[in-house]
Amino acid sequence: MARSGAARVVRDVMTPVTATLRPDASLVEAAQLMRAQDTGDVLVVRDGVLHGVLTDRDITLRAVAEGMDPVAVSCQAVCTADPVYVGPDTGVATAARLMNEHAVRRLPVVDRSGVVGWVRAGDIGPGAAGG
Repeated sequence: MARSGAARVVRDVMTPVTATLRPDASLVEAAQLMRAQDTGDVLVVRDGVLHGVLTDRDITLRAVAEGMDPVAVSCQAVCTADPVYVGPDTGVATAARLMNEHAVRRLPVVDRSGVVGWVRAGDIGPGAAGG
């Protein structure tokens, strides 16, 4: 629900997380999930705790280009560990600033219950075009 008269917060523009991967899931499992979800990135989560972000680019450059076996290599081995994230009540301007500072185009959204969504540069608009 958009807030009228108030600064927008991440909750207003985020996309809820529909699927995550375990740290020990293989890169093949990750690629299959990305294909099924029509996305280029997934969150690596165990017991509701964010462990990393895995992108199709990570799979390509950090594993396949290095000759690693995508069946044998885990998501944890090539994901970006300990990623920058925001809470659902973080201001959209703050999220955009973090994206620019860290040169990323997406941020996980985490609350007390765990990972709840994604906010992407395209959700925020101009000025959040990192990475």
